Amino acid sequence: MNYRFQNLLGAPYRGGNAIISDNSNLITPIGNRISVTDLIKSETKTLPCESSSNISRIAVSPDGTFLITIDDKSRCHFINLRRHVVLHRMTMKKPVSAIKFSPDGGLIAFGVGKLVQIWRSPGFRKEFFPFQLIRTFADCDETVTALDWSPDSNYLLVGSKDLTVRLLCLKKIRGGYKPFLFLGHRESIVGVFFGIDNKSGKVCRVYTISRNCYIFTWNYIESEDSNNNTEDLQGQISDPPSPGTPEKNPSGVSTEIVVSGAYGNVRKRKEFDDTGDNAEGEIEFPLHKGKWELLKKDHFGQTPARLTACDYHRGLDLVVVGFSNGVFGLYQMPDFICLHSLSISREKITTACFNDLGNWLTLGCARLGQLLVWEWRSESYILKQQGHYFDVNCVAYSPDSQLLATGADDNKIKVWTVSSGFCFVTFSEHTNAVTALHFMTGNNCLLSASMDGTVRAWDLFRYRNFRTFTSPQSRQFVSLASDQSGEVICAGTLDSFEIFVWSMKTGRLLDILSGHEGPVHGLMFSPTTAILASSSWDKTVRLWDVFEGKGAVETFPHTHDVLTVVYRPDGKQLACSTLDGQIHFWDPLDGVLMHTIEGRRDIAGGRLMTDRRSAANSSSGKFFTSLCYSADGSYILAGGSSKYICMYCVADQVC
Repeated sequence: MNYRFQNLLGAPYRGGNAIISDNSNLITPIGNRISVTDLIKSETKTLPCESSSNISRIAVSPDGTFLITIDDKSRCHFINLRRHVVLHRMTMKKPVSAIKFSPDGGLIAFGVGKLVQIWRSPGFRKEFFPFQLIRTFADCDETVTALDWSPDSNYLLVGSKDLTVRLLCLKKIRGGYKPFLFLGHRESIVGVFFGIDNKSGKVCRVYTISRNCYIFTWNYIESEDSNNNTEDLQGQISDPPSPGTPEKNPSGVSTEIVVSGAYGNVRKRKEFDDTGDNAEGEIEFPLHKGKWELLKKDHFGQTPARLTACDYHRGLDLVVVGFSNGVFGLYQMPDFICLHSLSISREKITTACFNDLGNWLTLGCARLGQLLVWEWRSESYILKQQGHYFDVNCVAYSPDSQLLATGADDNKIKVWTVSSGFCFVTFSEHTNAVTALHFMTGNNCLLSASMDGTVRAWDLFRYRNFRTFTSPQSRQFVSLASDQSGEVICAGTLDSFEIFVWSMKTGRLLDILSGHEGPVHGLMFSPTTAILASSSWDKTVRLWDVFEGKGAVETFPHTHDVLTVVYRPDGKQLACSTLDGQIHFWDPLDGVLMHTIEGRRDIAGGRLMTDRRSAANSSSGKFFTSLCYSADGSYILAGGSSKYICMYCVADQVC
């Protein structure tokens, strides 16, 4: 009974930012969990760790070892991606809107409200306080929206809702340093990026992107002071220090370094900041000493749409942008040449990012649950997945357990490969919510019932609807079953309280079973005989001999509405759940009640004595809507209107 969480199907992406690690692992948040997709092996897995609320921001270390997640309640998890374990936890005081690792992996920048906080990244070492706050910048007047590190991890670009971009220096500089302001945008900043010269490796430009579809290109002009980033050697010739003299003063404020040269040993005095790091003299490319000028302004031409997501690849000098109308564009910078402009939906794109090589683009739409990985050079899809738009109503395993079908309120049926976690076909012919699914023997046929008044049969080889079953008057079907031979199809209705019987081969209506006085929400054929069991909201379970046409042969009364019914694999026991949270076990041959399990307290879960009684923790509204026997029939799984799934031992009637 060692159940372990393995994978999450039905939604490849549900909001937040997606990132690609190790050039092939796509990491996406799905609600309060993290999913990792191997784009080369075409496999997906969900990390076993989960947050208490939906994850809004994620960041991965440059070596792909560590992942940091932030949820809607500002709780932070530091995860080892290789081992799939949470190493550290921390709670921020305000909502986090941006997060990014430094290129060397030693620091993490957080945009916490109006503040920018620099934390030392926890590593493999064991520490009592793993997260150490290094610096806090309080220069922004509004919420921080975008962050980017310089390649040497000494500077940070910060975009904010106050329409400005600031250049922050992490080193403490003598005489103080006022952050440089990039001004001119008329809406909040969406993305800020450092551009480098591929020949020299120096930062040569900055790109700032705003929500009103503008990108500004800023050029860096080196000053004469920044070319010589070493101080003049001052002092006089002195005797060499005695052996064992420490290089650094224990106070950490200043030190004297002995420089050997042609004229003897020269003492050079250098300043250090409070943290022991040396000051501006150690910065190889001091960006704060040069000048920045606005080179040009470019417009993406998607008005009245708004720019909602963007990313930049330094090596290829490419910018990808996504808009609120579902259009994304790929631009070559700094010439602003449009390489591609395509539409993937009518909803806004909420995330866009490059992989390390820059040949794959990842685009996500949270409202549609859509996730795409597009290779822009060959113009082909590496990954194309989309989840259900509305709630999932029903699921069904194929007989060999290799496929899983889901039906939802968005009128669609999706068939998933269990091993890889990918949806390979979507059926959208239904015009109303899908309420029941059933796999036929042999894996090549799937049945579906819908509120649109049809029952459809789907061919899983040719991916088409090859048979449609209808009733004389339009009915809403909510339950579905077929006999062991696959010759007879039965469906229960919500409005007329009838059970319709069709022939699978001809599609002709064979019989209409009447007798229930409420919606028929449960149907199942006996595994050993041709007896059909049906459960209804009229507080009864009825057995029908479909082939003999005798009508109801047995009726089992209950004191509450019956929600579902299921046979034991050997056909010698029948289980049904009722509205009062109980599970009743019947002998279908003798028609006697064997025993009853009181499950309301189990499905409601526990609450403390001090907890206030509310609808969330009350057991009065909890009941089971789905039952399933184990293969040997000794255990039964029960789930329903609760976040818990209960497993009972049938013989002992214990959870």
